Amino acid sequence: MVALTAESRPVLQPFCRLRDDPVRGRVVLLAPERVLFPCGTSQAVLARLDGRPLGEVAADLADRYAAPADVILADALTMLQDLADQGFLAEAGADQGFPKEATP
Repeated sequence: MVALTAESRPVLQPFCRLRDDPVRGRVVLLAPERVLFPCGTSQAVLARLDGRPLGEVAADLADRYAAPADVILADALTMLQDLADQGFLAEAGADQGFPKEATP
């Protein structure tokens, strides 16, 4: 995935799930052979990745938490770029899933 911007529309890859884990007592991001433990702020961003532009997601969070949208967007872009670089995110509407050579 290329560099994310306010216009980017990232979504979780189909093989990734944001779930409440009652055993651990917290929300986890599940991927094949990986478990990540996002903080509350990251959870709020990840839960809103529904194909809208990131600028709209940041505005939504700014309204909800009475915080500056530009600060939220900058922080979200940093966190999401890291996840995108690791393959956890895809652009909404793009061909998603495992690379063809990894498909069983």
